[in-house]
Amino acid sequence: MIKTLSLALLLSILQMLMINKLAGFTDIKFFLGFLFINFTIISLFTGWLSSDLFDKRKEKEQETTYDDSEEDIFLSADPTVRVAHETLQYMRLGLNEVTARKTAEIIQKICEIPAIAITDREKVLAYLGAGCENHKPGDRILTEATKYVIATGEHKIVNSTEELNCTKTDCDCPLSAGVIAPLKLREEVVGSLKLYQTKDGQLAPNIVRLTIGIAQLLSMQMELAELDRQRQLVTEARLDALHAQINPHFLFNTLNTIIMYIRKDPDKSRELLIRLADFFRKTLNRRGHFITLKEELDCVRTYFALEKARFGDKIRLIEDINPELLEYPIPVFSIQPLVENAIKHGITPKNGNGTITIRAKQKGNDLHLSIIDTGVGIPPNKLDKVLQPGYGSGNGVGLSNVHLRLQSLYGEDRGLKIVSSEGKGTAIHMYIPLKEKEIQKASSFS
Repeated sequence: MIKTLSLALLLSILQMLMINKLAGFTDIKFFLGFLFINFTIISLFTGWLSSDLFDKRKEKEQETTYDDSEEDIFLSADPTVRVAHETLQYMRLGLNEVTARKTAEIIQKICEIPAIAITDREKVLAYLGAGCENHKPGDRILTEATKYVIATGEHKIVNSTEELNCTKTDCDCPLSAGVIAPLKLREEVVGSLKLYQTKDGQLAPNIVRLTIGIAQLLSMQMELAELDRQRQLVTEARLDALHAQINPHFLFNTLNTIIMYIRKDPDKSRELLIRLADFFRKTLNRRGHFITLKEELDCVRTYFALEKARFGDKIRLIEDINPELLEYPIPVFSIQPLVENAIKHGITPKNGNGTITIRAKQKGNDLHLSIIDTGVGIPPNKLDKVLQPGYGSGNGVGLSNVHLRLQSLYGEDRGLKIVSSEGKGTAIHMYIPLKEKEIQKASSFS
């Protein structure tokens, strides 16, 4: 367009110069008229208008074609992608009758296969479609072809009922061909996936590829499930190891207190032994890594009673807790070690008495627990070190132990938060995520 306009402008100027030379006058109206006429004529002869319209139409067609092709690509995507997406939530739970049934339903819906079966190494886990009355979940594997795949780890294509070699002979089997692919977990065969057809003739190559592809995807999903399970076991083992550090530490401290009373006050030592026995009876009867806030506070009170016998009026315990929060689950031994730390490192080094306050409240979707003491506080140069395992005196448990367990359970950002002022005291905070039903319960009380 610029070239056309420039040419029309140049031609109009030349025409006006010729008129000025021949007639001796110039007029802007004549110039604009020449410019319009020249522009129109040049455009028609050069095809600028038609080419421009053509180019725009072509661009629009290309855009339309691109969108259509994009949609076609989406619609014609490999069905294994859809199968993988929809079965992930089930196969991540492992291979059993429930997950196999859900998976088989998804595969049959997406792939429109006449019959589909999933087995473990010995029995049928799921069977859908033609012939299902002959192969029920829990039944032993009957076809020799399936046994071959499980034994060798290689897929097998069968093109006739004879090749299936089913040991059940008292039925009219509708299956005529199929492909059987192994399901593997870390290269070990754990089951099989079978897609069948009911018409005679060789299986289409795309059905073979589909079966093998889906089997590989299901195997990958099971491996992810196994990795999750192993990671969970490692986490639980770590929690058990950290928990095991607490009990001996608490036991030794308490026994030292009881020993101190054996000679000067046998009745007191007997009372403390009964309290200690009760404490460990509750502890040993626990299962898992969580207890209610109420149960944890019972342990804290027992521990504090034992320490009160040792320190007398020097220590005082205050509880500022809404009763509606008492049934919420929290990690085992998440408060008692912090109270123990407050007594040992906060109150006892102080001249005079001290108070420990346990506070619990809901903050958003978290249970906010605080252990606050009026002790000597933590020097600024030590504040960043107290959560490091092994730092400080004793067995190096307490703060770091609870901190590590919280991180293992809830993530790196969920450890203890410490605020301390030297000479005034220390506040230790933890935030425990609440489950949805717990949040709803708390909302009903607010």
